[in-house]
Amino acid sequence: MNWEAIYTDAKQWVKEAGERIRFSFQQTLTIRTKSNPNDLVTNMDQEIEQFFIGKIREAYPEHKIMGEEGFGDQLADLNGIVWMIDPIDGTMNFVHQQRNFAISLGVYENGSGKIGIIYDVVHDEMYHTVRGHGAYLNAQSIPPLKERTIKESIIALNATWLMENKRINHQLILPLVRDARGTRSYGTAALEMVYVATGRVDAYLSTRLSPWDFAAGAILVEELGGVVTNLRGEKLNLLSKDSLLAAKPGLHQAILKDYLKSGKW
Repeated sequence: MNWEAIYTDAKQWVKEAGERIRFSFQQTLTIRTKSNPNDLVTNMDQEIEQFFIGKIREAYPEHKIMGEEGFGDQLADLNGIVWMIDPIDGTMNFVHQQRNFAISLGVYENGSGKIGIIYDVVHDEMYHTVRGHGAYLNAQSIPPLKERTIKESIIALNATWLMENKRINHQLILPLVRDARGTRSYGTAALEMVYVATGRVDAYLSTRLSPWDFAAGAILVEELGGVVTNLRGEKLNLLSKDSLLAAKPGLHQAILKDYLKSGKW
């Protein structure tokens, strides 16, 4: 498999998609809701996903596609090469702020992550990797992650999701919030995982994400020595929604052992 060619194509398509999104800032968006009034989708989410699908189908017709907006394939397994696409991760931020959103694209082979690309469109920052060859911010190499204790750490989490999930006793998270140096919420899983990969935050946890939310970010974090699992410490489910814990080495195990082990995640 010519991964270098796929990598080159993927980065070029992401840049082109970013240009389309930036151009849309001057236009009137069509905005609808999906599962609830806060689950937004715009015409740009759909157009960008269809843009990627068109490019992939033309260049790599044998590849499969999983996309947030449902224009890709219905997958029962991860056999072969699968592209996992979130055309605009952080749609609410895109609509309200025109910033703090990203394009997220992960390419997997038989369930193993090979290429991860997350593009912060507004800041023109592309975070990208081919497994085993280092991770980069544009052309600059990103250094490996270093260990960090809880008391030194900034933890990214979405308090609203913790409160909304009826199965979860959110009180279990309070000791972690108390013991950490601070918490942050950015409203976009892709960028929150990038911030773990670059050391801007030390861990990110969520109780419910879809595969396209974390597919690219997981590859980036792991490439830099971080650890990515669900909140039970298990391998992520790439075919359905799952919880997520992405963290620096050492810190990941400490959070699991000292704060999450009693929870029914």
